[in-house]
Amino acid sequence: MARRNLNDLLAFVTVAREGSFTRAAAALGVTQSALSQAISGLEARLRIRLLTRTTRSVSPTAAGERLALAIGHRFDEIEAELDALTDLRDKPAGTVRITSGDHVLRTTLLPKLAPLLLEYPDVKVEFDVCYGFRDIVADRFDAGVRLGDYIDKDMIAVPIGPELRMAAVATPAYFAANPGPATPRELIAHRCINIRFSAQSGVYVWEFEREGQPLNVRVDGQVVFNTTPHVVAAALAGLGIAFLPEEEFAPHIEQGRLVRVLEDWCPPFAGYYLYYPSRRQASPAFSLVLDALRVSPAAPG
Repeated sequence: MARRNLNDLLAFVTVAREGSFTRAAAALGVTQSALSQAISGLEARLRIRLLTRTTRSVSPTAAGERLALAIGHRFDEIEAELDALTDLRDKPAGTVRITSGDHVLRTTLLPKLAPLLLEYPDVKVEFDVCYGFRDIVADRFDAGVRLGDYIDKDMIAVPIGPELRMAAVATPAYFAANPGPATPRELIAHRCINIRFSAQSGVYVWEFEREGQPLNVRVDGQVVFNTTPHVVAAALAGLGIAFLPEEEFAPHIEQGRLVRVLEDWCPPFAGYYLYYPSRRQASPAFSLVLDALRVSPAAPG
């Protein structure tokens, strides 16, 4: 295909990914009219429809889906190589996109990256708060943050924090009215505060372990959230027992606002990892972010 059509292919890939001519035009810095003409011209040259347009949405046809999957990553590779050219500059530059939960963003990512961003003003970081399992390749993220047990095997995973422990907690008033559970199975008789990580996933099943024996419990209650800060707030409001990594409850436990139960059923486990595709060509900006987040090896005792 003639080189002059590469811009049209990029226009098509952008519209297919954004699902909107408006957002795609903004991303490319062109008018919607020019973008529509480019797509129409490409479809005319290929003599096949690539996009289905309605008054409310834009989606790829079967042919469009095939083309987007075949060439979309090529533009990503070109963009990564262009970013890598900043090695030749005095100061690294570029945008690094990371998807994570909001607690690890507040407690780990921002504190570790703030000094880097102050030192390198041409480096930008875009954070996406999401509790679902994002496909970082399809969604064009440079990296994601997730607990170590839930990372796909084809990803490179780098630890960015210490081991964690889960904690089951509720208010003193709740336990005064409802004696605390002695084993995880007794949670079935309690009001519990649930979390659903994405609209497509089921409610999280609480995972316990003692002496190497795992025990999963499906609990019930009056409220379900998709973000952890709201789970903490509901626990403080006395709506039942909540179950999250202990650091999310730490100040409230220390000050007596929440009481912990089943502690002997919550052993340490691998903490948060930054993960990214193994085939990705790391840009200088991404390398700086990775080095800033990586947990330093413990000094010899």
